[in-house]
Amino acid sequence: MQVLNTALQDVKLLQPRRFGDDRGWFAEFYSQTKFQSAGLPTSFVQDNQSFSTRGVLRGLHYQLGKPQGKLVRCVSGHIWDVAVDLRRGSPDFGKYVGVSLKPVSDAGELQMLWIPEGFAHGFVVLSETAEVLYKTTDGYYPEGERCVRWDDPTLAIPWPLAGITPVVSDKDAKGANFLEAELPEA
Repeated sequence: MQVLNTALQDVKLLQPRRFGDDRGWFAEFYSQTKFQSAGLPTSFVQDNQSFSTRGVLRGLHYQLGKPQGKLVRCVSGHIWDVAVDLRRGSPDFGKYVGVSLKPVSDAGELQMLWIPEGFAHGFVVLSETAEVLYKTTDGYYPEGERCVRWDDPTLAIPWPLAGITPVVSDKDAKGANFLEAELPEA
């Protein structure tokens, strides 16, 4: 598995190796040994999967008290996945990275995105439908659930919405602006 850097030092693009023949292909998406040797977490406590239609925009979500690291994989369709660094002491504080995720990239690579604890996460569906599967390092903690608005003017994330009207939940529409959001402790 290749571990590639992104524009944010702690967010990583993972490319598992694919083995194929005339029957199809096989890939190992998680190996405790390989994750450990790459300096990635090896303990995940929950798997989540979402199904969404074109234009659905989820996020930017995070949890206080019990932060979640997320290992994100698009298993069908096409999404643009975003991570925002909320760690006040980080040199990347307030910066974001956006990554196009598909089951197989245009270059033929399998891809996953590792987003550590202390980041907000969101994505928009660019295909007719998409399924997203992600592992988390901690469980869902409703009391700590928070959301920064996807269209926050300070973050100014250039979501690829040409021809798409974003569909957001009521909760996400009421998210806090970045400068007013309750963020994790430093």
